[in-house]
Amino acid sequence: MKKIIFLSLFVILGMGHMNAQAKGKPISIISVGASVKKFHEKSELETMQKGPLLELYIERIKVLVNTLPYIALTTKPGVTMQDVGIPDNSENIKALNAQKENTAAFLNTTIEFQRTMMPYSDKGNLISSILYYESMLKELNQLNE
Repeated sequence: MKKIIFLSLFVILGMGHMNAQAKGKPISIISVGASVKKFHEKSELETMQKGPLLELYIERIKVLVNTLPYIALTTKPGVTMQDVGIPDNSENIKALNAQKENTAAFLNTTIEFQRTMMPYSDKGNLISSILYYESMLKELNQLNE
C-alpha cells in the first residue's frame, strides 16, 4: 500500500515538474509543422486524381496562413520570439497565443469550406492554384536568405 502511494505521489510530482518546464519553453512564431514536404512539377500533378490534389491544395493553404502574417519577423518554422529579439514577456506570449488560436479557428473553417467546395473545381484550376501557392512558398523561403 505504501509503495502504491509513494509511486502515485512520485508520478504526480514528476508530471507537475514536466508541465512547469513546458511553460517556460520558448514558443515558435511559425509552427514547426508549417512547411511543404515536396514541391511538384505540373506534369506530376496532372497524373494525380482530384482527392490527392485537394490535399496538396489544403496543405499549401495551411502553410501560407501560418507563415504570411509573420514574414516581417521570419519565414522559417521553429524561430522563437527570443530569436528575433522580441521580449519573452507575458504580454507578448499572450498576443502570440491569441494569434495562434485565431489562426487555428480560421484554418478549421477554411479547410471545411475547401473540402466541401473544391471537389467541384476544375482539375486544371486546382493544379494551377497548387503551382501558384508553391511558387509563393519558394519565394518566401528565399526572402530572408
